[in-house]
Amino acid sequence: MAAHDDPVALTGPWRAIVVGGGHAGCEAALCLARCGIETLLLTQNVDRIGWMSCNPSIGGIGKSHLVAEIDALGGLMAQAADAASVHSKWLNSSRGVAVRALRAQCDKLAYATAVRRAAEVAPRLSIKQADVRGLWLDGERLRGVVTTNGLGFAAEAVVLTTGTFLDAVLHTGLRKEAGGRMGDTASHGLGEQLRAVGVATLRHKTGTCPRVAGRTIDWTAVQADPGLDPPPQMSRNSPGVALPQMPCHVTWTNASTHAAIRANLDRSPMYSGVIAGTGPRYCPSIEDKVVRFAHHDKHYLFLEREGWQTDEVYVSGLSTSLPADVQVEMVRSLPGLQRAEIVRFGYAVEYDAVDARQLGRDLQLRALPGLYLAGQINGTSGYEEAAAQGLVAGLNAAARLRRQSPVLFDRAHSYLGVMVDDLVTQGAEEPYRMFTSRAEHRLELRWSNADLRLTPLGREVGAVGDGQWRRFVQRRERLDEARDRLNQIAVRPSRAEMAAIEALGCGALSTPATLAQLLCRPAVGWSQIEPWWPSDTAHGPLDDDDREELVTEARYGGYVERERRRQARTGRMELLPIPPGFDFSQVGGLSAEVVHKLALVQPETLGQAARVPGVTPAAVQALGFALRKYEQGSARPP
Repeated sequence: MAAHDDPVALTGPWRAIVVGGGHAGCEAALCLARCGIETLLLTQNVDRIGWMSCNPSIGGIGKSHLVAEIDALGGLMAQAADAASVHSKWLNSSRGVAVRALRAQCDKLAYATAVRRAAEVAPRLSIKQADVRGLWLDGERLRGVVTTNGLGFAAEAVVLTTGTFLDAVLHTGLRKEAGGRMGDTASHGLGEQLRAVGVATLRHKTGTCPRVAGRTIDWTAVQADPGLDPPPQMSRNSPGVALPQMPCHVTWTNASTHAAIRANLDRSPMYSGVIAGTGPRYCPSIEDKVVRFAHHDKHYLFLEREGWQTDEVYVSGLSTSLPADVQVEMVRSLPGLQRAEIVRFGYAVEYDAVDARQLGRDLQLRALPGLYLAGQINGTSGYEEAAAQGLVAGLNAAARLRRQSPVLFDRAHSYLGVMVDDLVTQGAEEPYRMFTSRAEHRLELRWSNADLRLTPLGREVGAVGDGQWRRFVQRRERLDEARDRLNQIAVRPSRAEMAAIEALGCGALSTPATLAQLLCRPAVGWSQIEPWWPSDTAHGPLDDDDREELVTEARYGGYVERERRRQARTGRMELLPIPPGFDFSQVGGLSAEVVHKLALVQPETLGQAARVPGVTPAAVQALGFALRKYEQGSARPP
């Protein structure tokens, strides 16, 4: 592996370096510091720490589950969202609890300020403004990083969170320029170095929407979309939503909008062949929407104010890389925006990402121990996915430095596990976005129980502080006491009470039932059992979240238990380990294609091997047979 020519070495107290101050980098750096590791955060621009480069919101379908898990493990994102939230609402509120999600539109300046402040005051975390041009290598050993001014910062572990900056190009129409974000320079040298040492990279593309001046919008011509009052909070560890709320508004495209887009597709870098990178399927540009969904006569757009300290409004849903003059025509065709002035034009950014199949489940690059990758460099899209990976990388870099076992997340117990397993097993040929549909165990992986699933692990590895742990223990004790009482208190409702329950669509009750059994009835909620609930509780009164969790557990307990039995039956295959360096070519019955794919991914368990695209059930059976023979000692490892 090539090394940089003798940089001027700077040493410090830090043992870990995090490159990049975005959502992934901040979570990684703060996590390392919480775990007791002296850490250095290097970023091109200190003023852009925690910046929302695209939409001004946190959460959404699947994404808020990741945010809740970050919060459960001591992370920052949910707390920062509560400090900056100006419009909160539940999504999928009419559907099952597994797919409900919280989304908070944020004041962008307030959010970035909250993140930067947390990083600046964190013990054991230093921040420097520097442009990293490469890794500092000594043969096969990672020594640290090298900056464009020739300084070498030494550390035992490095976390790369370069976002959309690796050899990035900005596109507005057929005009292009180097840059990782409008107004910020691209990162050159690092991507080339990674390829030089054999790391496979991909070319991805993402886009953003135009921002318009709020004072130029006719607010009477657009539809108001108010948030919830009072606004729900994302974090169990914040004092609540801090800022006054503001409404969103809805507008929509029309025939004139679509005509302007179709007439200028030859000037779109996506359709003219200028952009080679793959864009996100689930967050398409407006050009894609008009072309792919030509049968739709309109597409809804959301006008999201970017905060109390600015007049800018984000036109969500209008992601585009069309030329500036076409954007003006397009925006002014929208109801309420006929006289709108664009403050910032939309654009696309094309950038390098690493094929994540070269990483272990700890997000460490197998070819270079001590180097961890997190965020869009791994092929994902979105603040929440990036922050979640930053947390995983930070936990594992800390574990390595403390000579502890890796902190690995399982698909059955977290969305973190689902995402990491998807990335390192299948890669991301297009920008990866989290959805609840990706989690086969989503009924157990609810937004509401993230702390119950993960906070004990966070405490065990040193990421959860004393205050959060104390609050968690109090909640766990309240819930344990309440579960016991729900199963112990048997009641026979009076005739009037029973009539009220039956009126909800429940059947008649002929024998006494426990409160838990009453909650199993679909239309019975906490308010129906409230008359029988005791007031004397040893661990304090239940709050709204506690009551909702108890109702959910009672109502879905049978389904969860059935799912756990199914997991137990398949668990042996999932957990059967594959030794490091296993030679798949020596397993009889595996085709050359399967051997190639398994060798690329290097799965750690038979279950992970079964999820590698192209690995057939017959191949899994043959591999399982070979692994069991090795496990029993009757065969040498291939």
